Amino acid sequence: MALEKIRQVKAKAVYVPGNDIDTDRIIPARFMVCVTFEGLGKYAFYDERKNADGTDKKHPLTDPRKQNAKILLSGENFGCGSSREHAPQSLWHYGFRAIVAESFAEIFFGNSTTLGIPCVCASRGDIAKIGEIIEEDPEAEVDVNLESMTVSCKGFSAPCSMPENARAALVSGTWDPISELMDAEKLVSETAEKIPCFKSK
Repeated sequence: MALEKIRQVKAKAVYVPGNDIDTDRIIPARFMVCVTFEGLGKYAFYDERKNADGTDKKHPLTDPRKQNAKILLSGENFGCGSSREHAPQSLWHYGFRAIVAESFAEIFFGNSTTLGIPCVCASRGDIAKIGEIIEEDPEAEVDVNLESMTVSCKGFSAPCSMPENARAALVSGTWDPISELMDAEKLVSETAEKIPCFKSK
């Protein structure tokens, strides 16, 4: 199964400011009792978005103007804390397809990119500027381009960065090692047959 080549994500965005937004804020631990990751999207940032009675708090993700945003903007050290894979899974199932932040926790970054979610770094000032643009015009699309390594919105463009190995995997469609292994099942079997202890009897 060929994977999508992710070279660009262009969509509405939402700015959730703050540094050290950890995985417990992204997906509270009490929602991690699940067999699959399906359905986790409704719990993304749950305690940030919801009161105890389930009504909405004032939050960027509950702003009606920001609904259906697919790009998330945030601050420094995004995704820190525990290494739970549920955090990027909840964001993917919520609908996010790219994240722009000042920096990322390493394990969160790896878990996200192997889901096909580009995580690019930009400066605090540039992220704030894009945040201002989409606050004034919530319909404005943000363009995360992995070929030019820029983040753009309504005539404003800023450089962004990410490790080259992750960028290359996304743009070439080789970002999920499990899918690659499954695609190579025949080759794996042929190789196993050449190993004496694995040969079919």
